[in-house]
Amino acid sequence: MRSYAIEDPRGFLNEYKDGAIIDEVQHAPDLLSYLQDFVDQNPDPGQFILTGSQNLVLSQSISQSMAGRCGILTLLPPSWAELQQFSNRPTQLLDALWQGHYPRIYDREIPAERWLTDYVTTYLQRDVRQITQITNLNTFTAFLKLCAGHTGQEVNFSKLGNDVGITHNTARAWLSVLETSWLGISLPAWHSTVRKQVVKAPKWHFIDTGLVCSLLGIRSADELRHHPLRGAIFESWVVSEVLKQYTNRGEAHSLYHYRESRGLEIDLLAEVAGQLNIMEIKSGSTINSAYFKNLKKFIENGVTPSDAQAWLVYGGDKSYRRQDIQVRSWDNLTDDFIQTLPEIN
Repeated sequence: MRSYAIEDPRGFLNEYKDGAIIDEVQHAPDLLSYLQDFVDQNPDPGQFILTGSQNLVLSQSISQSMAGRCGILTLLPPSWAELQQFSNRPTQLLDALWQGHYPRIYDREIPAERWLTDYVTTYLQRDVRQITQITNLNTFTAFLKLCAGHTGQEVNFSKLGNDVGITHNTARAWLSVLETSWLGISLPAWHSTVRKQVVKAPKWHFIDTGLVCSLLGIRSADELRHHPLRGAIFESWVVSEVLKQYTNRGEAHSLYHYRESRGLEIDLLAEVAGQLNIMEIKSGSTINSAYFKNLKKFIENGVTPSDAQAWLVYGGDKSYRRQDIQVRSWDNLTDDFIQTLPEIN
């Protein structure tokens, strides 16, 4: 069928004049050029559903954008709220971080460490080879593990490249491969009209923390408890949950991070319809007064608009308001956060 679509795209589409679902359409990228002409002649919406395991917007193999002729929906792993539909869902934070959210782990009750290991292997052997011309999979595997160790951190392409033995341009290209595969997301630095110098490097987050733990060789949730990257992994988990709220509503996300050269950092900023939400993320289960320091300094220095909403998300189980800062437990983030976001018509 793929050969038919590649070699005779017009004949292939004529077989489906009433429409079709075409899965893994990135394997026949030239088909989209013919599909554009097909839908121009038959403009009824909803004839074709195109699905794929790559971000078709970012994929370099697809030159035809189908602009103005399609709507784009992104399907990420289940959010925490969606995961509640599984009877074998995790109930503790460390279990949720270690197992991750890929649905097959819960739907088919496959041990997380086994499924994630197999997923990495098939990803390298199949998707990576199709997205870009990577000849040395061992080097790319080392790069993938290094990126896992940098989740929740700013991206330094020169350092990433040097640590693996590739150029910084190659490191940049390979990181875009991970984004194209929806394995991760780079958050740009947030800017405003402030006098202070802002560090402009993007911040990298894996979308699924179970995959991070697998790549880092973390063998159990209990081992994660004392791991030096536990805080960064939790930060990526929260960022992923916020990202899913945008994508599940079919909205483009506007997520950022903030760091001044003098040390002030904010883990996550989300802009929606002019409303700015600023968020600090801490994995500790006990509230510490130091958790509020950066949020207060960010607001008091006039960096943020006066109507911005400040959030502290932490690894505990209590949610409340403290000095105009919304404190939310790790498992009570989704619904409360989304309710503060203005609806976009």
